[in-house]
Amino acid sequence: MLVLNSLLENIHLAITIFLFIWIYNWAKGNVGSTKLALVTAVLILFLTFYQFPELVWILVGLWAFATFGKDLFTKVGLFDK
Repeated sequence: MLVLNSLLENIHLAITIFLFIWIYNWAKGNVGSTKLALVTAVLILFLTFYQFPELVWILVGLWAFATFGKDLFTKVGLFDK
């Protein structure tokens, strides 16, 4: 159980770093200032993922559904009339 817990923590950390870089690039493009983008990314990441760490897994699930779910539903024909 200890190995699984540490594995999930490492995956959570890697996803958080990836999302931080993604939010930082988004904020830098919208704000224009590097320092303000850094503060914005840190604030969003802290408020979202350290206050509510379950949101990381929800975002991973939504990403997986958006990436792989479309093909699965078209093969199954769930939305065909």
